[in-house]
Amino acid sequence: MKTVIEAKGITKIYDKDKIPVHAVNGVDLIIEDDEFTALVGPSGSGKTTLLNIIGGLDHPTSGNVKVNGTELNELRDNQLIDFRLRNIGFVFQSYNLIPVLTAKENTEFIMLLQNKPKTERDKRVKQLLDEVGLSDKMDKRPAELSGGQQQRVAVARALASKPEFVLADEPTANLDSISASNLLDIMARLNKEEGITFIFSTHDQRVIERARRVITLEDGKIVSDVKKEK
Repeated sequence: MKTVIEAKGITKIYDKDKIPVHAVNGVDLIIEDDEFTALVGPSGSGKTTLLNIIGGLDHPTSGNVKVNGTELNELRDNQLIDFRLRNIGFVFQSYNLIPVLTAKENTEFIMLLQNKPKTERDKRVKQLLDEVGLSDKMDKRPAELSGGQQQRVAVARALASKPEFVLADEPTANLDSISASNLLDIMARLNKEEGITFIFSTHDQRVIERARRVITLEDGKIVSDVKKEK
């Protein structure tokens, strides 16, 4: 197995009304390729903060994160933006789709930023929207799609740059049970067939049941790390 993420001594302290709050408190974590992992815990346990630090969206107060051997702490801001663009896919609870763009345009947006040629973009977008069951919705804007459909576009967009892993923050929180189940089926299939590593931050028992590794945080610390048999 190949180590995709290595986090050592991760601490994140927020100065809230001059009282230090340890959102993450001395976390060590290794994620290997092909994992389907859930970070769980009560609100305020640090799971979203840890996910953001792993993805380079937030900086730790102390400690360091390596992604595919690259230390994120050593990258300047512009280098970090480029690294995220080329290595990490993100799926957010609020979808974060661009309202004026169609499903096709939202999916290809990252590839545009990467200056990929049009023929490559068109082929990749068609493949991804086929995979998430939205080939007939390519020209629809977010307002014309259901919540489940919007989240599937968000997954397609996250995969457009062919990242080695995807970070998903509460991806099923706004979905009904059928939409959530369909989305998890898609991500589980992509994990199995394409070897894409998925890391979830979640409260959702449906995600926890499907995960093959469940890491529980409390007060910013890992209190349990359970790997299930495949």
